[in-house]
Order: sequence, then structure tokens, then C-alpha cells
Amino acid sequence: MSEQVNAQEAPVLTDREESSTVERCLTFNSGDLILYISTKHVIEIINNYPITTLPLMPPYIKGIINLRGQILPVVDIQLSMGKEGTEYTSQTCIIVLNIDSVPLGIIVDSVRQTVDIDMKDVRPIPLKRQQKLLDGMVTMEDGSVFMSIDCQALINPQY
Repeated sequence: MSEQVNAQEAPVLTDREESSTVERCLTFNSGDLILYISTKHVIEIINNYPITTLPLMPPYIKGIINLRGQILPVVDIQLSMGKEGTEYTSQTCIIVLNIDSVPLGIIVDSVRQTVDIDMKDVRPIPLKRQQKLLDGMVTMEDGSVFMSIDCQALINPQY
């Protein structure tokens, strides 16, 4: 016997299921860029947390933090992209991430907001604007351009 599915019995897809390419992302500032990363990688955001510096580390690795017994490396995003570092302010914070079971913190100038980004709208970065750690860009409705962090490059630096 073959089963027939009545159109009335077919499962109803919600907006979330239909737009499976939409991802919730945290946006933040680093230098003159607005960056974003999927919230699935974000654990928490912390301010004014003491960083223990380590000798013989590349300049972009600011040190480690002990976050409730877990030791995390802390990376300054601007320095890791090869840019000049900026003075830390009261808005500067550490975004604690977990990427493929690798915990780490990234220092950013300020956190903006969470937004839904349709991954179908993300485009490659033009060659003349390419930078380390960035793997895509999206233009928002207000005309602002957000750049995506390459999570694999963040946890596997090649520089």
C-alpha cells in the first residue's frame, strides 16, 4: 500500500524554517570596521577583565584570562588583522567565543547589537579591501557594510 499525503496534512513551515539561511549575528566595532560573528559561537561579553600577559607571544595575542576556572587566550582583533592597535576605552570589551570546541576571547572596540543576516546576501570581499580574518561582507538596508569574521582563520592563524 502506498501512502498518500493530503495537502491539508502536510507540515506547515514557519518563517524560521523557510529562511534557514538567516543567521542571528552579533555585530561589533573594531577600528573603522563593523564586524559580525554568528551568535552560535558567542558565549558571553565581558568588560574590564584582567588579562595576564605571556612572554614570547605574537603582539596580537594579548594574553590569557581565567574565566571561572577556564583559561582562555585573548586575541586583539585589530592587531590580528595587521592594523595598528588602538587605545582601550570603557567601551572596549572581550567577546568570549567557542569555535569548534576551541574557547577564546577577542578584544573589540565596542559591541553594537544582534541582527539577523541572510547568508545568501553575504558577498566575497573585493580584492583591494581584503584583510586577514575576514571572509565576507553584507550591505544592510541602511547602507552600512558589515564584514564577517572567518572563524577558522581565528582559531588556526596562518601568520
